[in-house]
Parts: sequence; C-alpha cells; structure tokens
Amino acid sequence: MLDPALLSQFPRVRLIEGATPIQRLARLEQVLPAQQKGVSIWAKRDDLMELGGGGNKLRKLEFLLGQATAEGCDTVVVTGGVQSNFARLAAAACARTGLACEVVLSQMVPRHSEIYRANGNVVLDRLFGARVHILEAGDDAGGFVARRASEIAASGRKAFVATLGGSTPVGAMGYIDCAFEIAAQSAEMGIAFDQIVIPNGSGGMHAGLVAGAVVAGRDPSRIRAHTVLSAADACVIATADKVNAVLELLSKKDRIKPENLQISGMQLGGGYGIPTAAMVEAVRIVGRSEGLLLDPVYGGKAFAGLLCDIEDGVIAQGSNVLFVMTGGSPGLFAYADALNGN
Repeated sequence: MLDPALLSQFPRVRLIEGATPIQRLARLEQVLPAQQKGVSIWAKRDDLMELGGGGNKLRKLEFLLGQATAEGCDTVVVTGGVQSNFARLAAAACARTGLACEVVLSQMVPRHSEIYRANGNVVLDRLFGARVHILEAGDDAGGFVARRASEIAASGRKAFVATLGGSTPVGAMGYIDCAFEIAAQSAEMGIAFDQIVIPNGSGGMHAGLVAGAVVAGRDPSRIRAHTVLSAADACVIATADKVNAVLELLSKKDRIKPENLQISGMQLGGGYGIPTAAMVEAVRIVGRSEGLLLDPVYGGKAFAGLLCDIEDGVIAQGSNVLFVMTGGSPGLFAYADALNGN
C-alpha cells in the first residue's frame, strides 16, 4: 500500500477538501450500443474540486505552490495554450493564497475565432485576477516568460515559473497522492479496478499515477492513457522519463521502461485541441446519459478512447474500469461551434 507520509517531505499548499468521489455511470452503461456493453464504468470525479471551477491541475498546484512559497516567491508565472485549464486553476489558486499570477498563453491550437480567444478559460483567468498575456502565432513563449521573470525580479519581486501543465516531478506528487486516494476508495468500496483510463497531455498525471503504482508494487500497465498532445511513440518515451524522474525525487531505486506503459494515439486526431467526431460523440453521450460535462480537449478524447477500447476488446468484458474525469468544462464554451448541433 502507498504510505501518505511519503509526500510529507514536500511543501504543500492545501487547495482540495478531501477525496473526490468515485461514481458508477450506470445510466451510461444502459444506453451504450450492444458492442460497448458488458463493462462497469466508474468515474473518479476530479472535476468536483471546489476551487476555480474544479479540475485535476489543482492536485499538481498544491505541490507547485508549496514549492513556490518555500522558495520565497510572490508571483507565479504559468504557460499554456489559450484555453489552458492549468492557467485558469493557477490563477484561482493564486487568488486563494494571495500570490500574484501571470498567465502566458500560446497559440497551441489552430483555432482563431473570437469565441475561442476570448471565451471559456480566458474569461476566468481574468476574473481570478491574473495578468493575461496572449501571444501571437510564432512567438517564443519560453523567451517571453524568461523576460517577464527578469522584469519581475527587477521590480523587487520573485517569480516562480511553472512549466507547461505543471508536469514537473514535484507537480506529479499530486497524482501519487491520487493513486493513494484511489487505492483507499477501491478497498473501501470492495471493487478492484481492472483498468484506470486517463488522458495524457503533458504527462504529469500519468507519471504520478504510474509512480504511485510502482511504489505500491502494482502493475503500472493497468493505467491506460490516450494521448491528446503528442504522437504516441513520443508520448511513451516522455512519460517514462517523467515517471523515472518522480521515482528519483522520491529516492526510490525502481525504474520503468517505455514498454511498461499503455498509451494509445488513436484519439489524437489532427492534434492537440483539434476536435474529432469521436470526441464530440463522447461528450454528447456522457452529457445526455449522465448530465456530466467532459471537456473537449482532454476528457472527451480519452473517453472516446475508452469506448473504442471496449468495442475493440482492449478492455475485457466484465471489467471494472475507472475513468478519471479531469475537469475543464469551461473549455466547452470555447468549442461551441464544434459542439453545437443535434
């Protein structure tokens, strides 16, 4: 079993009130077509966190803000795409903790409509008091962030720069904590989850869950990810490197190889943030059967992958599958043009 004291060596700012619930999606199971029936589907509701509209990035931010405050920083600078969930939750977390926040948003998705550039998460970034910098296509985000950090230092303050998605080894500690949480809930419910299905973007969530499995002596391959950012072969290598960096930070001797990971690229489509028909259908079927909101960039594509995996037999009949709902529902409003219709 995982030992929660393992994480006590890392500074932490508490942003989450207790464990997020696990719920069975029974109505969804009933309405699925015959070829997708026969599997019990459960959801780990990381979208239900109280702060900032909820979402999995708060798990990372607990440890990242802990690191920032321990280093004496008073300003957090975060990077992401225009509709970054991480930026939105960083802005909310900074508002809660009294830190200044600047978000640097890059044109990571080839969507240039006003609804995309000014709606959804961008509205909330500003609402939470962050200073928002929206870069133009081709701008060097890393260079811009370095200049801003220097300017902040010149003004007598100190910046903490959070990398894309907060997917550093320290940020991944939030998902080691989640692995412990899932293990405890599984034991309490008396249900063994045969597979845990997640999206993989910048890889921090996957790395934390796998590192947690390794520390607990469990098979990391039961965590199945659908990449939404990069091609599967590159994603596997990058995620394995992140897992091993996390294990090293924990002073663990265990290491994994890329072949120990399950990562599918079948739902990536045209690339990060680009809608697919399967994503739209997954968002709709979960909305219309359960009244729940999957986001269009991460959860929608990963859930489409889960349904495809059931149909293809990758997830065996009779399995208990846990899907981690990562949040990100504000992004739905920026994708209204893709989601509107029958």
